[in-house]
Amino acid sequence: MKTSLSPRPISAFTLIELVISAAVGAMILAGAYLCLSAGLASQKMIDPRVDVLQTARVTMAMLSADLRAACPLDKEYAFLGMHRILGNGDADNLDFATHNYMPRREREADFCEVSYFVQQDPVSGQLNLWRRRNPTVGPDPLSGGRREEIAQGLEGVRFDYTDGLDWYDTWGQTNSEKKAGLLAQAAANLDGMPEAVRITLSFAANPSAAAAATTDSEKMPAPPLVFQTVVRLELADSGSLPTSSGGASSNPTNAATAPSSGGPEGIPMGVPEGGPE
Repeated sequence: MKTSLSPRPISAFTLIELVISAAVGAMILAGAYLCLSAGLASQKMIDPRVDVLQTARVTMAMLSADLRAACPLDKEYAFLGMHRILGNGDADNLDFATHNYMPRREREADFCEVSYFVQQDPVSGQLNLWRRRNPTVGPDPLSGGRREEIAQGLEGVRFDYTDGLDWYDTWGQTNSEKKAGLLAQAAANLDGMPEAVRITLSFAANPSAAAAATTDSEKMPAPPLVFQTVVRLELADSGSLPTSSGGASSNPTNAATAPSSGGPEGIPMGVPEGGPE
């Protein structure tokens, strides 16, 4: 006996199912693209900040090590800290001596003259921090030695000084100021050495973007990254002075705007002595 078989139904997606599947797939792809784009943008923003953090850490470590072992620079002035302004940012200077130095040549000791000063980049307008070191005691403790750039992309460099009671934005006097009779004021920040120095460094969050923003008024740079620490001068009361004939300073008497004699702008730096360190 023959039986008739009915045809098997053909299975397929309906139009509604295809539309829903396409919509769900598009949403998944869009979400994946947004996640990838956010990750790349975060990495692009974080990478420069990581470099800034590393630069700030190294710079703070160098400044702290030199200041902890600071000692009187010369018989005429033990410690000089001057407040300056370059552009719209602080650009303070420091001149002192330190025992944080390893002798590398004959006739050298662990005494080293040190200057920290700031120069402005002519292209980006940002500030670069430099250090001068001179382990050879000479007639002028504010010149000579070798300079090295230790930090770029700064928006401000500020040093404040304390005698244990008050904070000052300048410390010490140059020879010209002493001749003018300013020492008669007997202010605590005019002679000797401070007990501690407060260091404040302001870095551009993204130096390359900040430099580009100077040529495009529509772009606003991110707020700067500010790092601050207080360093106590452990040898401030040692009273040790180098054997030196002293020296004269050509600094102006206005300490609020005068550059340190260890820096640029017409102040003699001297010829490096003994070649590279």
